[in-house]
Amino acid sequence: MKNIGRRKFIEKTAFAGIGLAGTVSIISGCKRKKAGITEGLPPILKGAPKGRKLRAGLVGAGGRGTGAAINFISAGPDLEIIAVADVFQDKIDAFRKRFESFGLKIPEENCFTGFDGYKKLMAIDDIDVVILATPPKFRPEHFLEAVTMKKHVFMEKPVAVDSNGIRSVLATAKKAAAIGINVVTGTQRRHQEDYIETFKQVASGAIGRITSAKAWWNQDHVWFRLREPGWDDMEYMIRNWNNFIWLSGDHILDTHVHNIDVINWFVGKHPEWAIGYGGRHRRVTGDQYDFFSIDFDYGYGVSSHSMCRQIDGCANGTGEMIIGTKGYTNCQNIIWDLDGKIIWKFEYPKDENGNPTNTLAISPYVQEHMHLVWAIRTGNYVNEAEQTAYSTLTAIMGRTAAYTGLRISWDEILKMDMNLGPSTIEFGPVNMKFEPPVPGLPVQI
Repeated sequence: MKNIGRRKFIEKTAFAGIGLAGTVSIISGCKRKKAGITEGLPPILKGAPKGRKLRAGLVGAGGRGTGAAINFISAGPDLEIIAVADVFQDKIDAFRKRFESFGLKIPEENCFTGFDGYKKLMAIDDIDVVILATPPKFRPEHFLEAVTMKKHVFMEKPVAVDSNGIRSVLATAKKAAAIGINVVTGTQRRHQEDYIETFKQVASGAIGRITSAKAWWNQDHVWFRLREPGWDDMEYMIRNWNNFIWLSGDHILDTHVHNIDVINWFVGKHPEWAIGYGGRHRRVTGDQYDFFSIDFDYGYGVSSHSMCRQIDGCANGTGEMIIGTKGYTNCQNIIWDLDGKIIWKFEYPKDENGNPTNTLAISPYVQEHMHLVWAIRTGNYVNEAEQTAYSTLTAIMGRTAAYTGLRISWDEILKMDMNLGPSTIEFGPVNMKFEPPVPGLPVQI
């Protein structure tokens, strides 16, 4: 967003946004019917069901993309990766080498480089599913192309980095629903049995009426790359993508969106406004903050404190907490009463010797792909794009509150004319300044 003052900022939010900000009620202490509690929850599967062979193409062959492709072929029988696209040839080469180590070969004619490689991949008739795992800036246009080409979609979170991208994803999600294209997103906690069972308990009234929540993702600084000789501006930024706001959305989107998504899920709606702060102390590349502290107000007196940090040498941890009138929960596997006594605990499977474990039999990273394959093969339609777009937009709202120092409402952020990054995406010099946002100054982002 261009440098504008508060009045102009508010005027900008009158941008002709589409009315897609629907919500549901906050979970109350009244027990729901069993059908209502389980409605919309994914099945927990031991494996995807048998069915016609499904062929997938991967867009974005970095570490997460490679991992998602492996998760896909691990989900069940007759699943293949037959194509890959990435802007960099070396990423494609590394991906093909990794798959060849499993005895799986990706035909050279199905490998595409460049910023338009995804279109060539999605034009392959034999592809049934596309896996979208590029830097999230590109997710909205890739999602639109996939649905236009009638490919089922697995796409990583976050699903956009700005408000314009979110509106695009929401519109494409509706298009996917209209033509029966299944969409699963990389919010694996929603496919994780312990989280699902805890959610059922909360929805049944185990902790009473929800009164507050908190979520956190604190860790050491993640990877960065110093510029190498021969890299132009665009190549440097894309190879270092998680350090630039316009490519990653900042780490409040890239990682903390998982925790934010859990709070939205358990509370049953998105927040109405956000206020908070953040800063940058020790990052050495890019323009991101290295910490955020945000208060999300969900209405009805319910708020969630949301914090995330990427600084070495600090206390780390990741999780969520929901507090109610009768008790509280870590959202994953334990519910306590208000005196701190455990009143419910998820039972994990035992090992081969009958000893208790603390892990699930199947990774949620695989379970989410099982869900997609199950939906395609059984006809039980699934489309997670909207819920993940709302959680992503929640993170964008918190980020914008911290960057600007302003109190940001849901309607403002949904309608805002915010399109991050250069106007033209191509290799070469990029005429942009990448300076960390400073709250209290004219709005920068």
